Amino acid sequence: MKIGVIADTHLRGYHQGLADTIEKHFHDVDLVLHAGDVVEPQALGVFAGRSLVLVAGNMDSPAIRDAEPVKRIIPVGEFTLGLIHGWGAPDGIEDRLIKEFDAIDVLVYGHTHRASSHIKNGVLFFNPGSATDRRFAPFTSVGILEIDRWIKPSIIRL
Repeated sequence: MKIGVIADTHLRGYHQGLADTIEKHFHDVDLVLHAGDVVEPQALGVFAGRSLVLVAGNMDSPAIRDAEPVKRIIPVGEFTLGLIHGWGAPDGIEDRLIKEFDAIDVLVYGHTHRASSHIKNGVLFFNPGSATDRRFAPFTSVGILEIDRWIKPSIIRL
């Protein structure tokens, strides 16, 4: 399975630049995970025709927060993915977030706008960064998780 991973889009409506990014980098994915801070439901139009799973983030409007949970468990083959946005300062965020889940193989999160992919205590921590906002990071990015009998994470700089 090939999964496109995105977070922190921070948009109020349809955005052609993001639609182009989705088409270019997620054209062959089976599923898209959005780790929160969509902001407004109208921004989700860029994902039309794709299987999308998302969680609410701290900057999401009430319309998103009322419709989506703050965390999800997603089984993929023999692996379990935890999807959450995050909160608070970037320092220590992974330690705070992992406590929200039991026995996961991958923690997909957002909030920091900084791309990250590393294994800690047997868990892959994967943050795709922000696809649209460089405010807290040197570049914008999205991610790909290829899952078979193994997990291959990739960060794509935009």
